[in-house]
Amino acid sequence: MTTQAQDPADHRAGPREWLGLFVLTLPTILLALDATVLNLAVPHLSADLKPSSTELLWTVDIYGFMIAGFLVTMGTLGDRIGRRRLLMIGALGFGLASILAAKSTSPEMLIAARALLGITGATLMPSTLALISNMFKDPRQRGVAISVWVTCFSVGTAVGPVLGGALLQRFWWGSVFLLAVPVMAVLLVAAPLLLPEYKNTQAGRIDLTSVMLSLVTVLPVIYGIKRLAEHGPDALAATTILAGAAFGVVFALRQRKLADPLLDLRLFANRAFSAALLVLLLGLGLMGGLYLFITQYLQLVAGLTPITAGLWLLPAAAALIAASSLTPAITRRVRPGYVLGGALSLSVLGYALITQVDSTHGLPLLVTGFVLIYTGISPMMALGTDLVVGSAPLDKAGSAAAMSETGMEFGIALGIAGLGSVVTAAYRDEIGDALPKDLPEPAAGIARDTLAGADAIAADLPGPIAAHVLEQAREAFTSGLNLAGGIAGAIVAMLAVTAIVLLRHVPSSGGPDKETGKATPTREPATAGDSH
Repeated sequence: MTTQAQDPADHRAGPREWLGLFVLTLPTILLALDATVLNLAVPHLSADLKPSSTELLWTVDIYGFMIAGFLVTMGTLGDRIGRRRLLMIGALGFGLASILAAKSTSPEMLIAARALLGITGATLMPSTLALISNMFKDPRQRGVAISVWVTCFSVGTAVGPVLGGALLQRFWWGSVFLLAVPVMAVLLVAAPLLLPEYKNTQAGRIDLTSVMLSLVTVLPVIYGIKRLAEHGPDALAATTILAGAAFGVVFALRQRKLADPLLDLRLFANRAFSAALLVLLLGLGLMGGLYLFITQYLQLVAGLTPITAGLWLLPAAAALIAASSLTPAITRRVRPGYVLGGALSLSVLGYALITQVDSTHGLPLLVTGFVLIYTGISPMMALGTDLVVGSAPLDKAGSAAAMSETGMEFGIALGIAGLGSVVTAAYRDEIGDALPKDLPEPAAGIARDTLAGADAIAADLPGPIAAHVLEQAREAFTSGLNLAGGIAGAIVAMLAVTAIVLLRHVPSSGGPDKETGKATPTREPATAGDSH
């Protein structure tokens, strides 16, 4: 049936909606698990499938490429064909692709399966967020629901290394992919019973030219950023980033001309939407970039096994979960801009502690700093996502959710590239001539390139020389980590001020707006849609 726009506060969610939220957390947990367990499985699948270095790189990266490339299209597609329908199609496809990945007999087959996982995975996150927007129209309830969503993502990230390590100790590497099958089966059974359907009946057909332009915008830019992180500045990285940017301009111009665009650029006119997207892009990007080097520190500097390293990361995950749970209660009394500013300031303190970590006894300080970073990041994820989705009209919720997820993907890629360049440059500069003079040049070149390279060649060196190489490499890497922490902290400090300035007008949950004195939701009026 067709329903007219109504004030979100007029409808409060009941037991069915909260049970439906549980269903929507399933793909969220799963995608977080999937993002972590593959890294543990790489040595095992490498021994079995024997991929080349290029094939292994594509096995790891293709999933993220496809998710980033298809998020905008899938978010808008859900608005048109039905968000629940797209979620179920994606769940079925993700389950089948997971079986294909688990049963892969060649690197090419696994790469193709991972590509399918990325495409189908791109349907899940925008659909879940958009459906939360449909089910929880009351701003307070929506804030709680999105905090639960963020918490479940954190749970998946936390248990991923531990669960993946346990599976790999008992079963073959493909078992980590089969985790998706029972989860998606439950989702397919429960979704029709507990989730509403929503689609915008006034939307036209998807513009296929815009779809292609979005792909040739996002994919080259993501590829170029990743190449920049792995190889440093080169012609290919610059060319692909510039080409993607050029296509992005063409994409934006086309959207402005279309009556029913793939991506409604008018969303950016909403200050809360734009500011929250910026906070998510930079805040998550810097955290994601530093996370990569913290995991390397745990294993290559502190010498921990992957499972033990995962256990040392659990306190930060627990802090993130606790902060996610408390965020809705805090935002009932404090404006989101001030909550975000305060939380990001707490992260700044964590980054400051990272600058003081050393290569010999730095583990407790590193973990403490990371706990503070995660504690500050959690409100940013919950509130930032709520502001992005809640600022959009109801019929554009899928597109807004896709923008939120795309911003996170871009942010993490930028964070890894930017902080990766900092850590690599600092490492190479400090290790310089610190290696033993009698070390053969080929081995010295590998050791100067990366900490992982130094760790690998040390296994074939005599004891005293190996110890000296590892000591110098670990100190050089830790110096790079210190510098990256300082840069990230400075940027996040500026981001905290930006959040306060740009979002100070947004009221607390159900609180009075500063300018009108009335309790106003952040969402703008929705157009008529088809809701079941």
